[in-house]
Amino acid sequence: MLVGKRMSKDPVTVTAEDLLIQARLKMQRGGFRRLPVVSDGQLVGIITDRDIREHAGYLDRTVVKTAMSKKPVTVTPATTLETAAQILLKRKIGGLPVMENGRLVGVITTSDILQAFLDVMGASEETSKRIDFVLREEGGGVAEASKIVAQEGGEVLGVGTYRGKWGDTPVCYLRLRSGDANAIAKFLKEKGFEVLGVHDVAGSSTP
Repeated sequence: MLVGKRMSKDPVTVTAEDLLIQARLKMQRGGFRRLPVVSDGQLVGIITDRDIREHAGYLDRTVVKTAMSKKPVTVTPATTLETAAQILLKRKIGGLPVMENGRLVGVITTSDILQAFLDVMGASEETSKRIDFVLREEGGGVAEASKIVAQEGGEVLGVGTYRGKWGDTPVCYLRLRSGDANAIAKFLKEKGFEVLGVHDVAGSSTP
Protein backbone atom coordinates (compact mmCIF):
# COMPACT_ATOMS: atom_id res chain seq x y z
CA MET A 1 0.00 0.00 0.00
CA LEU A 2 1.24 3.47 -0.87
CA VAL A 3 1.31 6.70 1.13
CA GLY A 4 -0.84 8.46 -1.46
CA LYS A 5 -3.76 6.16 -0.65
CA ARG A 6 -3.74 6.86 3.09
CA MET A 7 -2.37 10.40 3.55
CA SER A 8 -4.42 13.42 4.58
CA LYS A 9 -4.63 15.65 1.51
CA ASP A 10 -4.45 19.46 1.38
CA PRO A 11 -3.01 19.77 4.90
CA VAL A 12 -3.43 22.80 7.11
CA THR A 13 -0.21 24.82 7.13
CA VAL A 14 1.38 27.84 8.78
CA THR A 15 3.93 30.26 7.40
CA ALA A 16 7.40 30.83 8.76
CA GLU A 17 6.38 34.36 9.79
CA ASP A 18 3.21 33.37 11.67
CA LEU A 19 3.27 33.73 15.43
CA LEU A 20 3.39 30.59 17.55
CA ILE A 21 0.07 31.54 19.11
CA GLN A 22 -1.50 31.33 15.64
CA ALA A 23 0.07 27.92 15.06
CA ARG A 24 -1.23 26.68 18.40
CA LEU A 25 -4.73 27.88 17.59
CA LYS A 26 -4.71 25.99 14.28
CA MET A 27 -3.51 22.85 16.05
CA GLN A 28 -6.22 23.13 18.69
CA ARG A 29 -8.98 23.72 16.14
CA GLY A 30 -7.93 20.83 13.94
CA GLY A 31 -6.74 18.42 16.60
CA PHE A 32 -3.25 18.38 15.07
CA ARG A 33 0.08 17.71 16.77
CA ARG A 34 2.23 19.09 13.96
CA LEU A 35 1.87 21.46 11.02
CA PRO A 36 3.93 21.90 7.85
CA VAL A 37 5.57 25.31 7.57
CA VAL A 38 5.60 27.00 4.17
CA SER A 39 7.26 30.11 2.79
CA ASP A 40 6.51 31.42 -0.70
CA GLY A 41 4.68 28.18 -1.38
CA GLN A 42 7.67 26.00 -0.47
CA LEU A 43 7.96 23.61 2.47
CA VAL A 44 10.59 24.96 4.86
CA GLY A 45 9.92 23.14 8.11
CA ILE A 46 7.65 21.40 10.60
CA ILE A 47 6.29 22.88 13.81
CA THR A 48 5.05 20.52 16.54
CA ASP A 49 3.04 20.97 19.71
CA ARG A 50 6.21 20.18 21.62
CA ASP A 51 8.08 23.00 19.87
CA ILE A 52 5.31 25.36 20.89
CA ARG A 53 5.30 24.21 24.51
CA GLU A 54 9.02 24.91 24.72
CA HIS A 55 8.25 28.58 24.00
CA ALA A 56 5.37 28.91 26.46
CA GLY A 57 4.99 32.47 27.66
CA TYR A 58 6.32 33.93 24.43
CA LEU A 59 3.80 32.62 21.91
CA ASP A 60 2.41 36.03 21.05
CA ARG A 61 5.81 37.43 20.09
CA THR A 62 7.74 34.46 18.71
CA VAL A 63 7.47 33.53 15.03
CA VAL A 64 7.22 29.96 13.79
CA LYS A 65 10.59 29.92 12.03
CA THR A 66 12.29 30.43 15.40
CA ALA A 67 10.89 27.20 16.84
CA MET A 68 10.34 24.94 13.82
CA SER A 69 12.46 22.00 12.68
CA LYS A 70 14.07 22.91 9.37
CA LYS A 71 14.56 20.65 6.33
CA PRO A 72 12.10 17.98 7.46
CA VAL A 73 12.26 14.45 6.12
CA THR A 74 9.61 13.93 3.45
CA VAL A 75 8.04 11.12 1.45
CA THR A 76 6.11 11.00 -1.81
CA PRO A 77 2.68 9.55 -2.64
CA ALA A 78 4.52 6.60 -4.22
CA THR A 79 6.41 5.76 -1.01
CA THR A 80 5.26 2.50 0.56
CA LEU A 81 3.63 2.61 3.98
CA GLU A 82 6.30 0.20 5.23
CA THR A 83 9.04 2.65 4.27
CA ALA A 84 7.18 5.57 5.86
CA ALA A 85 6.66 3.54 9.04
CA GLN A 86 10.37 2.71 9.20
CA ILE A 87 11.25 6.40 8.89
CA LEU A 88 8.83 7.38 11.65
CA LEU A 89 10.14 4.65 13.94
CA LYS A 90 13.82 5.34 13.29
CA ARG A 91 13.52 9.11 13.73
CA LYS A 92 10.95 8.89 16.54
CA ILE A 93 8.57 11.35 14.90
CA GLY A 94 4.82 11.26 14.43
CA GLY A 95 4.26 12.48 10.89
CA LEU A 96 5.82 13.19 7.51
CA PRO A 97 5.05 15.80 4.84
CA VAL A 98 4.18 14.27 1.47
CA MET A 99 5.75 16.00 -1.52
CA GLU A 100 5.11 15.63 -5.25
CA ASN A 101 6.92 17.63 -7.92
CA GLY A 102 8.19 20.03 -5.28
CA ARG A 103 4.70 20.70 -3.93
CA LEU A 104 3.22 19.78 -0.55
CA VAL A 105 0.27 17.47 -1.27
CA GLY A 106 -0.39 15.82 2.06
CA VAL A 107 0.71 14.55 5.45
CA ILE A 108 1.02 10.94 6.60
CA THR A 109 0.97 10.25 10.34
CA THR A 110 1.56 7.31 12.63
CA SER A 111 -2.20 7.07 13.15
CA ASP A 112 -2.81 6.90 9.38
CA ILE A 113 -0.32 4.06 9.03
CA LEU A 114 -1.63 2.13 12.03
CA GLN A 115 -5.17 2.36 10.65
CA ALA A 116 -3.96 1.13 7.25
CA PHE A 117 -2.19 -1.84 8.82
CA LEU A 118 -5.30 -2.69 10.85
CA ASP A 119 -7.36 -2.58 7.66
CA VAL A 120 -4.91 -4.86 5.86
CA MET A 121 -4.96 -7.31 8.77
CA GLY A 122 -8.75 -7.27 8.82
CA ALA A 123 -8.66 -5.99 12.39
CA SER A 124 -10.93 -3.01 11.70
CA GLU A 125 -13.99 -5.26 11.81
CA GLU A 126 -15.04 -5.63 15.43
CA THR A 127 -16.56 -9.06 14.87
CA SER A 128 -13.35 -10.59 13.51
CA LYS A 129 -11.23 -13.23 15.23
CA ARG A 130 -7.58 -14.16 14.71
CA ILE A 131 -6.02 -17.61 14.86
CA ASP A 132 -2.25 -17.76 15.36
CA PHE A 133 -0.23 -20.87 14.56
CA VAL A 134 3.45 -21.73 14.12
CA LEU A 135 4.52 -21.64 10.49
CA ARG A 136 5.71 -25.00 9.25
CA GLU A 137 9.30 -25.25 8.04
CA GLU A 138 8.30 -27.48 5.12
CA GLY A 139 5.95 -24.80 3.77
CA GLY A 140 2.37 -25.07 2.56
CA GLY A 141 0.92 -24.33 5.98
CA VAL A 142 -0.85 -21.09 5.08
CA ALA A 143 -2.64 -22.54 2.05
CA GLU A 144 -3.65 -25.68 3.93
CA ALA A 145 -4.90 -23.73 6.95
CA SER A 146 -6.90 -21.36 4.74
CA LYS A 147 -8.47 -24.34 3.00
CA ILE A 148 -9.47 -25.83 6.35
CA VAL A 149 -11.04 -22.52 7.41
CA ALA A 150 -13.14 -22.47 4.23
CA GLN A 151 -14.17 -26.10 4.67
CA GLU A 152 -15.33 -25.34 8.21
CA GLY A 153 -17.46 -22.39 7.08
CA GLY A 154 -15.07 -19.58 7.93
CA GLU A 155 -14.19 -16.54 5.81
CA VAL A 156 -10.62 -15.25 5.83
CA LEU A 157 -10.24 -11.46 6.00
CA GLY A 158 -6.48 -11.28 6.17
CA VAL A 159 -3.37 -13.44 6.34
CA GLY A 160 0.10 -12.54 7.55
CA THR A 161 3.22 -13.66 9.34
CA TYR A 162 5.31 -12.17 12.09
CA ARG A 163 8.21 -12.97 14.38
CA GLY A 164 8.65 -12.13 18.02
CA LYS A 165 10.88 -9.29 19.11
CA TRP A 166 13.86 -11.63 19.36
CA GLY A 167 13.41 -13.23 15.94
CA ASP A 168 12.01 -16.52 17.16
CA THR A 169 9.89 -19.01 15.22
CA PRO A 170 7.72 -17.37 12.53
CA VAL A 171 4.02 -17.28 13.31
CA CYS A 172 1.15 -17.08 10.83
CA TYR A 173 -2.18 -15.48 11.62
CA LEU A 174 -5.54 -15.89 9.91
CA ARG A 175 -8.09 -13.13 10.51
CA LEU A 176 -11.65 -14.49 10.24
CA ARG A 177 -14.83 -12.59 9.49
CA SER A 178 -17.13 -15.55 10.09
CA GLY A 179 -17.10 -19.10 11.39
CA ASP A 180 -16.51 -20.58 14.84
CA ALA A 181 -12.88 -19.62 15.41
CA ASN A 182 -12.46 -21.88 18.43
CA ALA A 183 -13.86 -24.88 16.58
CA ILE A 184 -11.66 -24.13 13.58
CA ALA A 185 -8.60 -23.81 15.83
CA LYS A 186 -9.41 -27.18 17.38
CA PHE A 187 -9.69 -28.74 13.92
CA LEU A 188 -6.34 -27.20 12.91
CA LYS A 189 -4.75 -28.81 15.97
CA GLU A 190 -6.21 -32.16 14.95
CA LYS A 191 -4.56 -31.70 11.55
CA GLY A 192 -1.18 -31.23 13.18
CA PHE A 193 -0.95 -27.44 13.40
CA GLU A 194 0.65 -25.89 16.48
CA VAL A 195 -2.08 -23.38 17.30
CA LEU A 196 -0.95 -20.64 19.68
CA GLY A 197 -4.29 -19.05 20.37
CA VAL A 198 -7.55 -17.49 19.22
CA HIS A 199 -7.71 -13.72 19.67
CA ASP A 200 -10.48 -11.17 19.32
CA VAL A 201 -10.13 -7.52 18.33
CA ALA A 202 -10.22 -6.38 21.95
CA GLY A 203 -7.06 -8.36 22.69
CA SER A 204 -8.33 -11.22 24.87
CA SER A 205 -7.32 -14.71 23.81
CA THR A 206 -8.19 -18.37 24.16
CA PRO A 207 -5.20 -20.76 24.39
